[in-house]
Amino acid sequence: MDTATTITPLGGDVYEIDTRMAGFSGITAGYLILSDRPCLVEPGTAGSAPIVRQALTDLGVGPEDLASVVVTHIHLDHAGGVGDIAELYPRAEVVVHEKGARHLASPERLMRSARMVWGDSLDTLFGELRPTEPARIRAVEDTGVIDLGGGRRLESHYSPGHAKHHVGLMDSATGDLYVGDAAGIYIPETADVRPATPPPDFDLDAALKSLDRFQALGPQRLLFAHYGPVTEVTGTLERSAEELRIWVDAVKDAHDRGLDLDHAVAMVVDRTKDRYAIAREDADPELARKFEILSGAESNVAGIMHSLL
Repeated sequence: MDTATTITPLGGDVYEIDTRMAGFSGITAGYLILSDRPCLVEPGTAGSAPIVRQALTDLGVGPEDLASVVVTHIHLDHAGGVGDIAELYPRAEVVVHEKGARHLASPERLMRSARMVWGDSLDTLFGELRPTEPARIRAVEDTGVIDLGGGRRLESHYSPGHAKHHVGLMDSATGDLYVGDAAGIYIPETADVRPATPPPDFDLDAALKSLDRFQALGPQRLLFAHYGPVTEVTGTLERSAEELRIWVDAVKDAHDRGLDLDHAVAMVVDRTKDRYAIAREDADPELARKFEILSGAESNVAGIMHSLL
């Protein structure tokens, strides 16, 4: 396997790592905070573990050095590699919201559900989430603190809407807010912000409250798992909320007309296509394809329809 790494210094001892889900570049980002107690945020998929390991080695973090691994939520594009990384870094504490902790310790149910959704493509896209020893896992509630050393803290803030086990993570030293998927998908090549509303947990009211909570924290920068840093904080969070409302209104219209999923997807795509540079005729088709695999219209519409039941 090619484990050549793409590491981008972001300042403040923060390094973006392209975790290359299913071989795609620029689709899933992990972050290393190279503080006194090094912390890995969002290790990515099981298939990404060798790449993440090489990146940490390149940055001088050995097997005994990593202090913590933190995930915003337990979806496989974010946390699928937790078990592998925990084995490779035996002193690292694994931090997750309490609603997701049991699935990291015993991932069988999560993997069964994922396989029902993804079928055979699950192995190619994500790989197998391996269990983490329960003693290694620390579950946080509505708020929590990860010690980064030297007085620096990573503070977790419960942010459901995308998932019931989602947290945002605020770095006390830099003002960086790791938003996971709670603010949707950011496409750096086009500056598009698109919703991430898969089943079964999507909840519009909870999602909008989480975005309000993020605004109130006053972050200096947003660090998206998909993909990268954004310094236009207020406008991006406002855009995220706006896109959610537009998608939900469109799906409600389709639902009220009794349309099935395929027709609802077509209706939403038609209503929103002019909002995204990635959907224009002159856009890079490969860019559109990889983000459709990551967070496709069908999955997002299905999640919204499920929330209307």
